[in-house]
Amino acid sequence: MAVLALLIVLFIPQLQSPEKSSKPEYWPTLGWRNGTPEEHGFNSSGLADALLTMRERNINIHSLLVIRNGEVVVDAYFYPYNGTTVHDQASVTKSVMTTLIAIAADQGKLKLDEPMVSFFPDRIILNRDARKESITVRHLASMSSGLDCTSERDEATLNEMMASPDWVQFTLDRKVVWEPGTHFVYCSPGLHLLSPILQNATGMTALEFGRRNLFEPLGIRDVIWTTDPQGYNVGSAELFLHPHDMAKIGYLWLNKGQWEDGQVVSRDWVEKSVMAQIDTGGDDDYGYGWWVPESDPALYSAIGRGGQRIIVVPEWNLIVVTTGGGFDFDEIEPLLTATIMDMGKTLPANQEGMAKLEAALNIISQPPAPRQAAPLPQKANISGKTFIFEPNTLKVEKLRIDFNGSEEAVLNITLTGRGQMPPRPVGLDGVYRLSKGDYNLPLGQRGYWADADTFVLEYDEIARNIHFIIRMHIEGDRAVVEALQTAHEIGAKFEGRLEE
Repeated sequence: MAVLALLIVLFIPQLQSPEKSSKPEYWPTLGWRNGTPEEHGFNSSGLADALLTMRERNINIHSLLVIRNGEVVVDAYFYPYNGTTVHDQASVTKSVMTTLIAIAADQGKLKLDEPMVSFFPDRIILNRDARKESITVRHLASMSSGLDCTSERDEATLNEMMASPDWVQFTLDRKVVWEPGTHFVYCSPGLHLLSPILQNATGMTALEFGRRNLFEPLGIRDVIWTTDPQGYNVGSAELFLHPHDMAKIGYLWLNKGQWEDGQVVSRDWVEKSVMAQIDTGGDDDYGYGWWVPESDPALYSAIGRGGQRIIVVPEWNLIVVTTGGGFDFDEIEPLLTATIMDMGKTLPANQEGMAKLEAALNIISQPPAPRQAAPLPQKANISGKTFIFEPNTLKVEKLRIDFNGSEEAVLNITLTGRGQMPPRPVGLDGVYRLSKGDYNLPLGQRGYWADADTFVLEYDEIARNIHFIIRMHIEGDRAVVEALQTAHEIGAKFEGRLEE
C-alpha cells in the first residue's frame, strides 16, 4: 500500500536521534496512559486543525487513535460514532484470525503445514485433486491457496459464499486453479476456513479460543464476533473490537508477541507474519494476515474495508488506529503527517495548542447544527402507504415512510428472513435520529427530498460499518430504489409498487 510507505518516508526526514524500542515501562492491560502530542513529537495545534478539516471535508472516519511509546497522543471520535461501543473490524479480523492459528500452532494443537482437507474428514469435498490435497493452513493464512477466488467485482466469490447455505462447504468445493504457494489472490473465503480449522483442532470456537488465549491476556473484554450459518465465527471479517483494544493488537506486535510476563504468540510468528510471504504484484505484499509495503517493510498494517486499520511503525514505537464507515487512509494521511514536528525529542509544552485540540475533539464529536426541514413536496402523500418490492439484494420486501409535517419521519420496513423491523425515526433536519440496532449497536437515519419526486435516505449502522445512501424515486404508484453502500463498490437497484 503506497500510502503507508509514503507515511514512513515522510516521517524519516523529520526525525532526529530515533528512540530505540525497549521493554515497556507498563502494559496497557487495564488501559492506556495518556501523553501530550508535544511529548511525542506532534504538534497539538496542527492535530486540532487536522481533525477539524476531516470533519469539514465530510470524511467518513469514525475514530483516530495515535499511540507512541505506549501513551495516547490523540484519541478522537467523530459523530455519529462516540467510541463507547465496539466497532466492526472488517478484514482486520484476518490479522486476528491468523494470530489465533499461530497460537494454536504454538500450543501443538495444529501444524501450519498440515493439509487443509485433513481438518474436514467427515466432509465430501468436490474437485479434490492432488493440488487441493497439498493446500496447507500456511497457504490459507498467506492468501496463496490457489483456490478459484476473486476479489474483483466487490469480492464476487465472497458474496457467492455468503449467499450459500454452507460457507465452509462452498469454499472447500472450489476448484484449485493455481499451484498452492505460488500465486496471491485476496480470498476472504479461504481465510474463513481458518475458523473451522481452528475449531476442529482445538474443540473451541474462534471466539472461545480467542478469549482464553489472546483477548483476556491483553485485557480485551468487550468482543462481538458473528458466525456463519453453521455457527463458525467468520474467519475473514465480522469481529468487533474497541479502538483501544485494536491498538493492543498493534502493541503486542511492537513487543514481538510478548505481553507482561508471558509470550502470547511466538516471536517467530510475529516476525514472519509481517514479512512478505507472497508477492501480490501491487505496492504492498502480504505476510500472514498483515500487509507490508514493498518499498518499506519497516511499516506494516492490518487493513479492513471502510477505513479500519492498525498501522504499526516499530522503529518509532508508533501505532495508528482508525475506524470508519467508508473512507481511504490517503484522505487523512497528508493531514496527519503535517502534524509531525520532531519525533526524536520532546517538544516544549503547548498549552494553547492543547486547548485548541480539546476544543476540536469536542466539536467533531457533536452532531451538526439542525437545519429547518424543507416543506414536504406533493409526493410526500406517500406517507403511510406501503410499497412492496421485487426480490433484491438488500432483502427489502416492504417499506413505508410516515411523514407528519415535522422534522422527523418514521421508517417501517420488512426484510426477507427477518420480518417486520421496529419502526425507526428519520431526521429531516440533517441530524441522525439514533436508535439501537443489531447487537445493541447504534443505528442512525436521516433523509431529505432531493427534488419533488426523490427522497434520499441515509441509513447508517455506524459501528457495524454499514452505511447506505438510498434514493427512492416516486413515479405514480411505482418506486425505483437505488442504494449505494459507501464501503462497497457495487450498489443495488430495484423497483416496487404501492400495496393494493
